[in-house]
Amino acid sequence: MKRNQALNFIVLSLLFGFLTSCRPAIKNNDYLISFNDTIKDQWGYKNRIGEIVIPLGKYARCFTDTFKTYAIVVKKNSGFIAIDRQESVLYEVFPFDNGPDEPFEGLFRILADKKIGYADALTGKVVIKPQFDCARPFEKGVAEVSTNCKTQPEGEHSSWISDNWLYIDKNGNRVDKPLTTTSK
Repeated sequence: MKRNQALNFIVLSLLFGFLTSCRPAIKNNDYLISFNDTIKDQWGYKNRIGEIVIPLGKYARCFTDTFKTYAIVVKKNSGFIAIDRQESVLYEVFPFDNGPDEPFEGLFRILADKKIGYADALTGKVVIKPQFDCARPFEKGVAEVSTNCKTQPEGEHSSWISDNWLYIDKNGNRVDKPLTTTSK
């Protein structure tokens, strides 16, 4: 009886050890926090115990407050970029209204070679590779995109015009134009 209990204890201990060793590389408590010097208008990142990891001034602005796997920052002469924890540039972030594109339905727009795609707001991973000339934010599970459009100035703003708008789902698959409903 004691031998079976000891064997069960060993098996359970090994199983527990195996399961707990398969954790992701970045734990929930492994993150950086943005900080800034308001007098010099400089930004950087500290770890959770207050040690400076990315010094003030390395980036012109840090838009991501809690840096887990990626952060959106402004690099001088490069615009809005996403970086990983090793500070490698992942991609450019689409500029919108004097800042980086805001996530809609969990995705935000990114740029590569003047083409637009989408990245996941939680992980920063590219979900739909940049391939569109124009791409609007997701709404009700679809986004309006075009591979043939023009930018039309409208005062201090501009808009896109195209005769070839397509609709895609969050996997990048082409879908039918969504039905619009009117509320009364």
